[in-house]
Amino acid sequence: MDNFVAIDFETANGKKSSICSVGIVIVKGGEIVDNFYSLVKPMPNYYAWFCQEVHGLNYENTCDAQEFPDVWADAQRKIHEYFPYIEDGEVPFVAHNKAFDENCLKAVFAAYDIVYPDYEFECTLLKSRKVWPEGHHNLDIIAGYCGYDLQNHHHALADAEACAVIAKQIL
Repeated sequence: MDNFVAIDFETANGKKSSICSVGIVIVKGGEIVDNFYSLVKPMPNYYAWFCQEVHGLNYENTCDAQEFPDVWADAQRKIHEYFPYIEDGEVPFVAHNKAFDENCLKAVFAAYDIVYPDYEFECTLLKSRKVWPEGHHNLDIIAGYCGYDLQNHHHALADAEACAVIAKQIL
């Protein structure tokens, strides 16, 4: 796969709609050509301890951040520079554990009463289980198999970059 958008979300609490950061890496012609990162004011706007422990973000980090619709509009402008018809399935989003990221995107669209365009998603986690059937399939481990040293795991942009490297090799 030469054209796709790797995406990763971090959430503030157990609600899928509580996206607090988004990382996007745009791959065109097999090369990483651009990226996008933003903090997001979560919906609902509170942080669960276990989420803070994973990604290190908290209320103070995002209390002045834009809400999701504005962040998503900025992300879409960036993506549309390369793929104007992503909503029509022109290229897929790729995530490591697409069930999580796709469901977060659907949930936050619903929380803001935005029509979801039914984006196409591919999953590097599912594919990695076929390529390497033994062992663990965490993002950092699979990235390492692909020669990528994921230094800042659970930072949305770093995770999207790792996902892009994996996708270029195994999808």
